[in-house]
Amino acid sequence: MNNVEILEKNLKYRFNSLELLRNSITHRSASQTNNERLEFLGDSILNFVITSEIYKRHTNLKEGELSRLRASMVRKETLCAIANKIDLGDFLYLGSGEKKSGGFRCESILADALEAIIGAIYLDSYYNMDTTQNVIVNLYRNRLNAVPDLKSLKDSKTILQEYLQSQKLDLPSYELLKTEGMAHEQDFIVGCFIESLRIKTSGRDKSRKKAEQKAAKEALIEIKNK
Repeated sequence: MNNVEILEKNLKYRFNSLELLRNSITHRSASQTNNERLEFLGDSILNFVITSEIYKRHTNLKEGELSRLRASMVRKETLCAIANKIDLGDFLYLGSGEKKSGGFRCESILADALEAIIGAIYLDSYYNMDTTQNVIVNLYRNRLNAVPDLKSLKDSKTILQEYLQSQKLDLPSYELLKTEGMAHEQDFIVGCFIESLRIKTSGRDKSRKKAEQKAAKEALIEIKNK
């Protein structure tokens, strides 16, 4: 069994066009013909399918709860976990620089490639949404069947905002303080400021959004310790 067949087995889908499959797992660092457009398509399809599935399965959830559940399903961390489960990193085509820096383990590269594969399956199946949906549902089976813990779906920024609103306090502001490192390996340092409580915290991560979450988490800790 060759690499292509192993990946197809993991996906439970056999491609008609191996060129589409190859494009979906080719990072922009490796070729001008890469998976960026397929990722764009796959991202939209994934959001639609997950929205449809959780709407059908969780008839008791309100709109806000459904939104948080969907966000948890399609975020980079979840996509990366699914990509690792099917060993997607073993099949990626990366440029030499990305290979040396461990790009096959990079959360954003794995997540983007998984979305690109979803887009490729949609095209390869001649725009058959049922086929594409079956692949996505299979990849997400355990997560879709699990009973969601709605409290755990709230991120630090949401918890902080809701607390401040309940206390009739001004909402926090987030500011990019600085970036460090090379362009492809940057760290973002973000500040969280709550003027009414005289709280200033910071968070650091390779993702600006995650840095904001870390800063919010530190602010929550400070509030708890006041």
